[in-house]
Amino acid sequence: MDKKTLIESAFKEIDKHRNKIINIANSILHEPEEGFKEKKTSKKVKEVFEELGIKYRSELAITGIKGVLGEGKKGPVIAIIAELDAIINYDYPFADKETGAAHACGHFAQVAQLIGAAIGLKKIADRLSGQVVLFVVPAEEFINLEFREDLKREGHIKYYGGKQELIRLGEFDDIDIVIMQHAQSEYPGRKALIPDGSNGFIGKSVRFIGKEAHAGDAPYNGINALNAFNIALSAIHAQRETFRDEDSVRVHPIVTKGGDSVNNVPSEVKVELYVRARTVKAIKEINHKVDTALMAGAMAVGAKVEITNTPGYLPVENNNQLKSIWAKNAAELIGKENVLYTGPRGGSTDMGDLTQIKPGIHPYIGSFTGGLHSREFKVAEEEMAYIISSKIYVLTVIDLLSGGAETAKEIIRDFTPNLSKDEYLKLLDSLSYKNHWKYEG
Repeated sequence: MDKKTLIESAFKEIDKHRNKIINIANSILHEPEEGFKEKKTSKKVKEVFEELGIKYRSELAITGIKGVLGEGKKGPVIAIIAELDAIINYDYPFADKETGAAHACGHFAQVAQLIGAAIGLKKIADRLSGQVVLFVVPAEEFINLEFREDLKREGHIKYYGGKQELIRLGEFDDIDIVIMQHAQSEYPGRKALIPDGSNGFIGKSVRFIGKEAHAGDAPYNGINALNAFNIALSAIHAQRETFRDEDSVRVHPIVTKGGDSVNNVPSEVKVELYVRARTVKAIKEINHKVDTALMAGAMAVGAKVEITNTPGYLPVENNNQLKSIWAKNAAELIGKENVLYTGPRGGSTDMGDLTQIKPGIHPYIGSFTGGLHSREFKVAEEEMAYIISSKIYVLTVIDLLSGGAETAKEIIRDFTPNLSKDEYLKLLDSLSYKNHWKYEG
């Protein structure tokens, strides 16, 4: 069967199951779940795999599912990846009323695209020179850290990101190439976006400890932890002129506890923040500056500060050969003028961790409107969001695995990882540490 016939056969199967693909997207959209809690979403994917006769393993990193086409075949192994989890946005139209979980991130579309690709590729899997792994993974959004800390303490996970945890567990050891598409809404219409990578980050939890006192009667007897943070925040802002433009630095905090009572001097203030940048080197440099600013805030008022650093995600490094193949296939379906190349994105994803150790790409699919993570985010056109995007996956896998899979073999042969798996895990562990600073004046 030649390549043209393979494509026609796979596309015909996708078109035949168009409603099934759209229905799974809508079902997930209306029942969002937070990371490592995606039990209902995981069940929906398993039911589809069972209906399609796709063998799978489940409960990987708690809720992950790993289906396979062409099991046991020799040759390269290509993974198509989709994410199960939602963010928190209580204002989103389809948010869970109790938890605030909301698919304003577009992950529901990723799962539909993976299902669509699975339907098409299953039809031709016996004609491909390798295997296709359909990997539905948990917990990409780096949120609800207290819950994840509990999971870690109880031994269920070690790392907060789903792909990080799956790498640790060895679930990517047998995979050669990784591909994952993500929703984008910056450009209207049928568009495909290929950015030049993305930022990585460190997650930080900070606790300023002061001393309570009556805020009206005897504030001089207290140590104001909120003032400590305000000074620390000003110190961080004073450092911004030292951030290099090419490092794409972002430092953004939120206060999760600002005190106990307005009538008391705040004795405990809790803050979460990210330090993002384009390279691991820049992340470490900026993180040190932020730590210094946090300690300076505590020193200024005589408070204590506890800083807990958690390894976030590494920068995305898109493989150039894969980028070219994916862009060609997207152009074939939506026109070359609608495939856009851009600079690095300021956000972060644990897909970046994978691209440090495996050849991979993380492009973006258009046909959505409203800002990502905002209440306005929605699907503008189902055909592009679910069907055409599924076909881009199919075309890319066929390019990689048709014939003798020479294209995939060439990419694997030419790839030099930035980190081995062991080096990667050691790096994550090195980014996890605590600082305790106490004013001794």
